[in-house]
Amino acid sequence: MKNEIHPFKTILFGFAFSPSLNVNVLETTRIAHFFNAKLILLHVGEKTVEKELKIKAILSAIEHPDLSVEIQWKQGNPYEIILKTCSTSNIDLLMLGAMQHENMFRFYVGSIARKLTRKVCCSVLLLIKPSAERVPCKHVVVNGLDAPETPLAITDAFYVSYALGAQKLTVVEEIRQKEIHVTVEDDRSLKKATIVKERLKHREEFRVRKIIEDLPKYLKTNLKVKSQSIFGKRGYSIGHYAEVVRADLLVMNAPAKTGIFDRIFPHDTEHILSDLPTDLLIIRNRT
Repeated sequence: MKNEIHPFKTILFGFAFSPSLNVNVLETTRIAHFFNAKLILLHVGEKTVEKELKIKAILSAIEHPDLSVEIQWKQGNPYEIILKTCSTSNIDLLMLGAMQHENMFRFYVGSIARKLTRKVCCSVLLLIKPSAERVPCKHVVVNGLDAPETPLAITDAFYVSYALGAQKLTVVEEIRQKEIHVTVEDDRSLKKATIVKERLKHREEFRVRKIIEDLPKYLKTNLKVKSQSIFGKRGYSIGHYAEVVRADLLVMNAPAKTGIFDRIFPHDTEHILSDLPTDLLIIRNRT
């Protein structure tokens, strides 16, 4: 297809030999198939005959046997190895599984993922509910934050919705309460605050609408698109919203590296990472 968007050509999944290995591999290979991507499975640890037989047995039973899969074995510090591999192997998307056991969950999502989302050169997908049988992705929520990185996050959210066959996509514009600049003390100030809120909502919706208008039409076909303005603390508000509407995937900008935005946004992602409402896709531009 002419001008087709294909953001995730090579995917890396760091796996451990845990009780959830089988379901994680089934889920990651399924996603790689839908994204039409090559999948690299990386194990940071000793390579043994037993481990090799186990992972090959799992791969022999995947839904899409024609998928391009490469297995890599490396020893060292998991964070450093994954970080380096993402760069040297030109990874577009790093997937990490949230393990069933609390200690493994904290290990992958608590410490390593928080560090990787700061430093890794590519996008990151955190899976908290992998499934052996496919669970359709019906509703995707993406941040509509007024930031330079947001058009890319929205574009990739539309791509993911298209690739996974989602039915609904909601763009959430988080507006800080302090932007209202009105202290509500009586009916008059309440009315003024309401008017300011409506103006802010219209401003944000117009900005997001312009981004969506520039997207290829095929990404918007058969997809119900909604714009939702919410007032509150960034990061917390969108996470709560995604949980309330039972979204299947939350898409957010990667933390910016410089400027005042960098001092604000990491706190937002820290909140999301400490209390994941659903699967989380963090978008980073490699260029």
